[in-house]
Amino acid sequence: MTESPIPRQPAVDPQHDPPGGRPPVDPAVSEAGRFLCAGTYLDAGYRDRVIEELYVHEERIVAPSYGFDASRVLAHALRARRGELGWALGILGAWFAGSLLTGGALAVVLVPFLLLSLAGWLRARSGLLPRLLALAVRIYAWWNLAVIVLLVLGIWLALLGAFGDGDDGPFALGGLLFSGGIGGPAAGFVLGWVPAVFAGVVTLVGLQRGHVARTIAGDLSRDRYAHRASDPAEADQGVRFARVRQRILHEQHSPMVLYDINDPFVGAGEPYRPWQVSFELRPREDLEPGRAPQPLTNDRIIAGILPLLERLRVPSQHGSPQAEAAVMDRLRELVVDSCVFLPGGGLDHRDEGPLLRADFEAHRAAAVEEGGERRRYFLRVRVGGWDENLVVTVFVRVHTQGGMMMVEVAPHVLLPVHVTFHNADADAHRYLNNSRFGKAVWALRHTPGSFTASLVTLGRGIASWWRIASGGHGGARPEGPRASVRELAAQDNGSLFHLMDLDRYLKTVQDRIVAGITVVLDENGWYTEAFARRADVQINAHFGDVTNSAISLGGRGNHNSTHRGSHGNG
Repeated sequence: MTESPIPRQPAVDPQHDPPGGRPPVDPAVSEAGRFLCAGTYLDAGYRDRVIEELYVHEERIVAPSYGFDASRVLAHALRARRGELGWALGILGAWFAGSLLTGGALAVVLVPFLLLSLAGWLRARSGLLPRLLALAVRIYAWWNLAVIVLLVLGIWLALLGAFGDGDDGPFALGGLLFSGGIGGPAAGFVLGWVPAVFAGVVTLVGLQRGHVARTIAGDLSRDRYAHRASDPAEADQGVRFARVRQRILHEQHSPMVLYDINDPFVGAGEPYRPWQVSFELRPREDLEPGRAPQPLTNDRIIAGILPLLERLRVPSQHGSPQAEAAVMDRLRELVVDSCVFLPGGGLDHRDEGPLLRADFEAHRAAAVEEGGERRRYFLRVRVGGWDENLVVTVFVRVHTQGGMMMVEVAPHVLLPVHVTFHNADADAHRYLNNSRFGKAVWALRHTPGSFTASLVTLGRGIASWWRIASGGHGGARPEGPRASVRELAAQDNGSLFHLMDLDRYLKTVQDRIVAGITVVLDENGWYTEAFARRADVQINAHFGDVTNSAISLGGRGNHNSTHRGSHGNG
């Protein structure tokens, strides 16, 4: 008999933590989830996608949430939108009140501000022509703004000249022009309000940024985020949120995955080097006389993989129990479980999901052997690195039919959360500890776009409410998830550290999968060479050289679709 590459271990419960293992990070308080919550305050586009997917389309089943809690992200997205709507109304009200105080003269200042907003929008477009237009519009806007500033300064000089003692000079000339020649003292008084009103708008913009920074540095700090019960975002959100939140909590971590047939693995990230191996099952020639190879079932093969995967949770011997306990390798938190995929569109109502998931064991037992198209069983292996900021999930499916065996391995990767979200803490603390002069400069720099941004915010809020009121989503037939809020916030690439960890996790897990299947084949009297050789070729073809591996994942292409390089409150 051919010697097995790794000794066979007794089968273990995939949900059981063997000695030496360590429970994974609680997804409700993970750093990745905290970054996503912070992102809802920093990126209006991302916040809108979260609300659209999880709140507006309440008929849409939530995507699996690997390493985070989608309900907390939604709670903070709704809270951030309410806060931003309030600030937007305040800023628009300040512009309106200022226009009344200045007799409409403040509207003149809005013209270059709107032009600057237009230039920013053009600059974000691709192509040379939009960028040239953006440059021309920006130059024209600043020229207009300079003329307005000089005009206001002239008015103040004229007012000073009107009350001066001299009869000659620019002050006297200004007094003649603006006190007697152009509308009298009333015109100068009205126009003199322009700097005061503008200063008020600048103050509001600065206060809004301070509010966001205090929220991130306070409510979303590591210590406070770890205590979910005291999270203010999940309190008093209304009946609709309570209903949606309960559904998310039931669905997001369930082993029964209700999927959209156009994107069944949504939530797991981008597919990363999937591979398949098919080979003929041939009895070994060195079997004892009269002994026939044992029949193989899919379930038996999966049971042979489990022990070897679970052993990855146990540290190697380090000389002492204390040294072994100090090992920080994320493979100690490896999660191995079974999952069954079912089309989400087959239900009459989303609330039927809990009844369906209650029969998971029956679905699992049937799906593991039937090899169906719509209902599929997978062994799911997951490693959450960098505090769930780099999530590697490997889906394994084995199918035997007509003397053939097919092994399907589909690795998926969730790359780290967007850099702006990741740096939210540092940016908030930098702003809060900045000098008053620095805060004033920041507010002054962001004031030109405040009017347009406030209008857009108000429009988005009204549009979202209109889709809820008129879309009929509450009574619609359920459907699978269209997007994952974690995938939407993922970077398109990662650092070399991330790449090295990614390749190590994947190669280690896949080597154990191959070893487990090889052990099962060998113990049951079947040839192993063809499978081991083909699987080895598949794996090593991808992991030959780490330095030349590409971590940028093409996949579905929905990463960073909401990030435009500008964050309204950032």
